[in-house]
Amino acid sequence: MIFVFNSVYPMINRSGQAMTSMADQVDQRMKSRISIVHAANTANRTSVYLWIKNVGTQRILAVEESDLFFGQEDNFDRIAHEGDAGGTYPRWSFDIENDTEWQTSATIKVTILFSSDPGAGTYFAKFIIPNGIFDEFYFSM
Repeated sequence: MIFVFNSVYPMINRSGQAMTSMADQVDQRMKSRISIVHAANTANRTSVYLWIKNVGTQRILAVEESDLFFGQEDNFDRIAHEGDAGGTYPRWSFDIENDTEWQTSATIKVTILFSSDPGAGTYFAKFIIPNGIFDEFYFSM
């Protein structure tokens, strides 16, 4: 009987921990929401700005680990965060506009830098936070 307990209990315990972890991840995803509320660019189009609001009920951590896809609507790429770009272009950075953390109702300003004018047209932006929640935005420049 002890043998059965010693071999079955760890499996049940690990299974319970996995279920708890999965439930925590689902809960986190349900509480996370973002909205790209505005986009703008400089006259020479070498700087593009996206304002992204946290419309969820949870603080968003590790913003620099988010993914940004950007480009003309039929030709977009993943843009590296400045910490991963190694000085190359294009790259993106962010500033929190109205708080010290990206909490509920706070907005970040994402700046995308290009080495030269990417051209006029309709552009697509998709921002994905580390837990997979995302928003998309189309605009002309």
